[in-house]
Amino acid sequence: MAFILGSGSPRRLELLAQIGVVPDDVRPPDIDETPAKGELPRPYCQRMARQKVQAVTAGSCDVVLCADTTVALGRRILGKPADRDEAAAFLNLMSGRRHSVITAVAVRLGERVWERDVVSHVKMKVLSPDEIRSYLDTGDWQGKAGGYGIQGPAGALIPWISGSFTAIVGLPLAETAGLLQAAGLPVWRTT
Repeated sequence: MAFILGSGSPRRLELLAQIGVVPDDVRPPDIDETPAKGELPRPYCQRMARQKVQAVTAGSCDVVLCADTTVALGRRILGKPADRDEAAAFLNLMSGRRHSVITAVAVRLGERVWERDVVSHVKMKVLSPDEIRSYLDTGDWQGKAGGYGIQGPAGALIPWISGSFTAIVGLPLAETAGLLQAAGLPVWRTT
């Protein structure tokens, strides 16, 4: 049995290492991540995790894990910003407001798929133009849903969360450990 991580996210690798799980291979899937017209954030995130896990090539005895993290402001999905201007727009939208962070996880063994999703809530403080500019200058916004990563410099912009910190980072560890164990992969294993 091999364990395949279907994600190129260094944060997911680090989180898995916290529970003693090291992938035998990393195979990020290449799928279209465009939301369907009118698709709500939570069903979108669940669909992305499911499509990703199905898109990873693996043997029938291999365990594959994929996840998707989506930032939502109400019904609006704030994906990975295309550029600095879009990241600034996202930060301005979230400034002084609460938003949701949804992380869906899918684990596959052969034809069987186990799924879970976690919804957490985050409050971003009121951001000044200087704070937004300074944060954007760090480059930390690149490749991150909503244009920020709570585990980096943006942590200084977030005074309150409700939910799972590891889910906000990109992989809810309690739920992920349960899914991996259901698929027969032990956590806290030694190599």
